[in-house]
Amino acid sequence: MRKEIYTRIIGTGSYLPPIIVRNDYFLEHEFYEPSGKKITDKTNGEIIQKFYEITNIAERRYIEEGQVTSDIAAFAVHDACISAGVDMESLGFIIVSHNFGDIREGNVRMDALPALANKVKLKLSIKNPDCICHDIISGCPGWTQAMIIADAYIKSGFKKMGVVVGADVLSRISDPHDRDSMIYADGAGATIVQAIESDEPTGILSHASRSDSVQFASLLTLGGSNNPEFHGNDQFIKMAGHKLYVYAISTVPKVVKESLDKAGLHLSDVKKVFIHQANEKMDEVILNNVFKLYNEQGNVAEIMPMSISKLGNSSTATVPTLLDLVVKGKMNGHRLSEGDYIVLCSVGAGMNINSIVYKW
Repeated sequence: MRKEIYTRIIGTGSYLPPIIVRNDYFLEHEFYEPSGKKITDKTNGEIIQKFYEITNIAERRYIEEGQVTSDIAAFAVHDACISAGVDMESLGFIIVSHNFGDIREGNVRMDALPALANKVKLKLSIKNPDCICHDIISGCPGWTQAMIIADAYIKSGFKKMGVVVGADVLSRISDPHDRDSMIYADGAGATIVQAIESDEPTGILSHASRSDSVQFASLLTLGGSNNPEFHGNDQFIKMAGHKLYVYAISTVPKVVKESLDKAGLHLSDVKKVFIHQANEKMDEVILNNVFKLYNEQGNVAEIMPMSISKLGNSSTATVPTLLDLVVKGKMNGHRLSEGDYIVLCSVGAGMNINSIVYKW
């Protein structure tokens, strides 16, 4: 068999911010409906309990004052390079996926000039001019989108090794008067990818994507505070949660199956599914619906590791962070072995969906 070039992950890294924010942090918040009406028919305790039942989020991580997204992205890259045992100067590219650039404490103005990838290169003092830098803004699927681009770089022969990062700070762009603010978190994850010449398929085997923008682009937007007395022009994340849920559970399974079909694999071949940590109940329904496409039932808890209960939803960072935790044996009951087939999948703003099939 003729040898082919494949994209393989040779190291993973992450940065989990040190500030742990538990659900009782929101007990003193004033919550409003999107209409601007203050919520008075439920106590905050009841709101928080219902939120926990739906999402299974008990706590999340926030970055420290003085830190910004490019800082934690750089920490994740450094960690990944150590794990891979590579010199950062040997990287051929840095791709940083994010949504809101650098946002400083008390100011929701977004700073992505220069690109966060360039800021990461600066902060890590990587001098190699052949190490190119650029960002990807694609909603929560940003890291999976960046992995697909990295795969194209490597398979075309353009680059032989680089790093793909997912990093977001959502705590500073969420409306404190919106119940959805309890979903959002901060974090960063990174993967070192390298060209591997092999006569057997390895690394990234296939991928499938779709964007449904005409009908669904408005499910995640920026908007003013729910509090009508809020003064200022600040814009915060606004989500049409139920509509997004319906879209995800009906559409993501088809994309996952498409990616497996392209790889010539069956769902029964898959050891683990690493899905965007958006909402635990939603992710369970998505995977169960994938099983239904194969007319099967499966053990969702066994195949799908979940970090959302402790880390919340950090958007582009959830999948690479979760992968790093599993690779380093920090997720009880979940391990990866050589030859395992896994799926890396995400859905989010746009609406965009990516599913990658990978042989470990």
